[in-house]
Amino acid sequence: MIQIRPVSDLRNKFPEIEDIVVKEGQPVYLTKNGYGAMVVLSLEKYAELTDEIELKLDEADKEADLTEVRSTHDEVFSRVRARINAGR
Repeated sequence: MIQIRPVSDLRNKFPEIEDIVVKEGQPVYLTKNGYGAMVVLSLEKYAELTDEIELKLDEADKEADLTEVRSTHDEVFSRVRARINAGR
């Protein structure tokens, strides 16, 4: 179940938040004045989200070192949109 808590719970109920995030592996969404403020994740879940991205960026850096080909952001996003639309 999605956990939405006021940001004050981070200070006042830290052990409870920690159990949800670390033991249950679920994110906790924190609100401030009724609006979303931040998300608390375990380091493991954060790594799951970012590790593949970091690897792909490293691959892109290596490829950029090996070629003179450069693309504008419009060209890149056009290719991305085409791939997304082709997958539908």
